[in-house]
Formats: sequence, C-alpha cells, structure tokens
Amino acid sequence: MDRFLSEECRMVRDTARRLAEDVVAPAAARIDREDVFPRDIYTALAEQGLFGVALREEAGGVGMDALTACVVMEEIARGSGAVGNAFAIPVEAALFLDHHGSDHHRQWIPGILEGSVIPATAVTEPDHGSDVAAMKTTARREGDEYVIKGTKAWVTFGQVADIVMVFAKTDPDAGHKGISCILVETDRPGVIRGKSEDLLGMHGLAECQITFDEVRVPVANLVGPEHGAFKMAMENFNFSRLMMSSMALGMAQAGMEDAVAYATDRKQFGKPIFQHQAIQFMIADMAKDIAAARLLIHHAARLYDMGQPIAMEAAQAKLFTTDMAQTHISNALQIHGGNGYSREYRVERLFRDVRLSQIYEGTNQIQRMIIARQVEKQYA
Repeated sequence: MDRFLSEECRMVRDTARRLAEDVVAPAAARIDREDVFPRDIYTALAEQGLFGVALREEAGGVGMDALTACVVMEEIARGSGAVGNAFAIPVEAALFLDHHGSDHHRQWIPGILEGSVIPATAVTEPDHGSDVAAMKTTARREGDEYVIKGTKAWVTFGQVADIVMVFAKTDPDAGHKGISCILVETDRPGVIRGKSEDLLGMHGLAECQITFDEVRVPVANLVGPEHGAFKMAMENFNFSRLMMSSMALGMAQAGMEDAVAYATDRKQFGKPIFQHQAIQFMIADMAKDIAAARLLIHHAARLYDMGQPIAMEAAQAKLFTTDMAQTHISNALQIHGGNGYSREYRVERLFRDVRLSQIYEGTNQIQRMIIARQVEKQYA
C-alpha cells in the first residue's frame, strides 16, 4: 500500500508507528489491567501533533486529510485498541468544532490539540442507542440560556472530559428535526458524572453516564444551527466510521502478526505449526481480508477527501472491517491454543477490545440497513 501514499502521509505514518511501538504498545497491558485513563500516553500523542492530523492548518492542525488520519489510527490501534479509540476522540472533536462551530467554539481547539482540554460527545442514552431521534434529553430556551436536562450513557472520556458536546432536543415534538448540539463545560453546576463503566475490553477510556440536571449554558454554546444537529451527527458518523474501521484494522493486523510469530515458533508433531496446512489457510485468509479491508477504508477516505458523499462506502468499510477483525482475531487466538486464553499474550486483549468495534458508531446491523438503502436508491 505504500506506493499509493504520499511522501507526507508516509512520514506521519512512520511517526505514529514509532510512537505506537515505543510508547503505546509497552503501556497497553498496564492500561488494560489498571483501567485508568492513560493521561501520559494521551499527552504523548498530542505532543506529536497527531490530534490535528486531519485538521486544516488555518485552524491549528497539520493540514493533512482523512486518509492520513486512517493510516495513523491503524498504527496506533496496532499498539493498543484502547489508545486508538482515545486518539479518535480529539481528532473528531476538533474537526467537528471547526466544521460546525463559531469562533466562540473554535477557541477550544488549541487546547484539544495540545491535550490540555479533553473533549467528549454525548449522544447515546440509557434507553436509546441506534434510535437517535428518540432521545429524551432536552434543552429548553430561557432568555439567553439553554437549560439542559437528561442523562447520556456510554460517554467515552466522560469521567475526565473538560467539555462535552451534548445532543439534546430543543424541539421535543419534532423528532430528529428537533435535535441540537450544545457545548457544555463540565464544571458547570448540575453536571453529574456516574461511575466508570466496568467494560469487557477497551479499558482506560473513563467511560460513564453523565446526568445533566437543569444545567444552564449560554445560547452562544449552541454548535451549528438550532434543530440542525441530526444532520451534523450523520455527516460526522461517516468520518468516525472510517476511524473505527481503521481501529479494527490495526487490531486485526496485530492479531495476524502475533499469530504468525507464534505459529513459526510453536512446534507440534515435529514441526512448527505454521507448516500445517490448517494454520496456513487461516493465516492466508487473514492476510487476504486485511488487505481487502485496507483498500475499502482507503477508497472511502479518498472519496471523503474529494468532498464526495460516502454514506455507502463508510458503512461498507465499517461493516466489513469490524466483522473481519472479530473473526480473524478469534482465529489468531485459536492458533495460540490454550495460551491464547491467557492474559500473558496480547491476542487475549485484542479479542476483548475488538468486539466493541461491531457496536460503536452504529451497530453493524445499522450499517447493513444503510447499505441496503443506498443500494435501493442506486438500483431500484
């Protein structure tokens, strides 16, 4: 794939790769074991300028593109899926505020890029996940303020965030046409953080519920047009699905590398198990599907960078890559035999971490619905 990447993209990729191998990977087991937000690793990513990789230079970013962000994500997630997940949050937040925010909102971007301001996004609710239009959190207008009331679930970085982009109903009777995005500083009265969630994998992301109990914010904190956040969120999902695809891809790559290393070292029946055809076929399928996933992601990213609509391509990349990663990391664990079930081996953590990718940013069932609708528009 190198021959299709620009020299600048390869340079940024190599920076991310060195950081992943020297800093991220050695800390991955500790992050998983302690399940505490790794502020030191987060800061290290920021210091390399990676949070602004896809942000225009005029806004303080590196001025690269979505393709480069995907390439960087693959490298970081190859070192740790959880750190890859953490990498995506500030990248997406800075882009969102730059694309949809005013100068009032963009003042947060420098802090996000340097890692001193930790952002979060609150969309999902305890009773409403994929059905965004059914959310119950409200933001009523009182003079020059919005008053926010409701509870959001699964807020990544919720325990440590300095600002949260809250999606709430400003017109409760208008369905998805009544949703707005409002930036909330977490030190405001009425912001109540729940305990960190005890998750299967993806540890260290300080994920929690946040309750907004009559939280007052100035009207100037409205991001984008009032009632216009649903469209903004759907557009943002296209980019975030490419990031989650690349996260799963990086973990699949790590799983294949571990499987090959183990299979060439482990001997059974008088020879390395890599020499057994059953193992060769499993690894051949990994290599094939990883290459196919990378092509799907990079194709969609290039279209995005050209300003083309990518609802179909982003959904295809997310669906194929995350399903593929789940399957082949499971196979990588199988190649390790009983050792794969031990936390002494990275593949066990990969197996737990990658499962979330099929749920995040729209479940894979939702991705199939999106693809089907796009096919209907194209061919029906």
